Amino acid sequence: MAAEAVLHMNIYERYVLPKLIHLVMRNKVATAERARFAPLASGTVLEVGVGSGLNFPFYGTKVRELFALDPSLELWKMARSRVKNAPFPVEFLASSAESIPLGDMTVDTVLTTWTLCTIQNPAEALTEMRRVLKPEGQLIFVEHGRSQDRGVLAWQDRLNPMWKRVAGGCNLNRKIDDLIIDAGFRVTQIERAYSRGPKPFSYLYKGLAQRLDRAEGETTISAMSNSLGLRRFRSPVAGA
Repeated sequence: MAAEAVLHMNIYERYVLPKLIHLVMRNKVATAERARFAPLASGTVLEVGVGSGLNFPFYGTKVRELFALDPSLELWKMARSRVKNAPFPVEFLASSAESIPLGDMTVDTVLTTWTLCTIQNPAEALTEMRRVLKPEGQLIFVEHGRSQDRGVLAWQDRLNPMWKRVAGGCNLNRKIDDLIIDAGFRVTQIERAYSRGPKPFSYLYKGLAQRLDRAEGETTISAMSNSLGLRRFRSPVAGA
């Protein structure tokens, strides 16, 4: 019975779950955020957790080449139709985010959308993203995670064990900004807010970050708005 359960789970994760992820992540809210943030990518881009390629249509003309990283070959097969029309070369990297097969300081932009919730070791993955990012490059992130409201957080903690099982390891309660900072990034712009949908599933962290040099200590970011309407803030940052 145990072996049969494992077999059923493997079939679900390999064949059923990728299709569910593709369908769910095509919703209007996610699409609007992709349209807002993906165009900010430029140069050599690494997209971590490319999935079925839903960000492809929103990349702008400043992208020179794209490395599309995802461990799921099933999702990548869904992305092929979008790759055919890409105005830049796309190379698929069938690898986990904890071990990115690129050299140090080789990419200008790292993009991650609804990905850090699922990566088994997000701290290690973010350290890898920092490693491959050029000093002047930027991390662009749109992620769901830990709510600041105690009541909502309590539900996130209750639901998380079950949710991880049915949603391919997705976690509801990761504090995304802390993970990014702890990995050696300076968060330069951030927005935390609920999107549409049940609150335990819809608290978003959206923004930009830059690689922090090891010698840097506390970082001060000007408290002014920019054209994206993202809040800037002051944050103590520990070197990675």
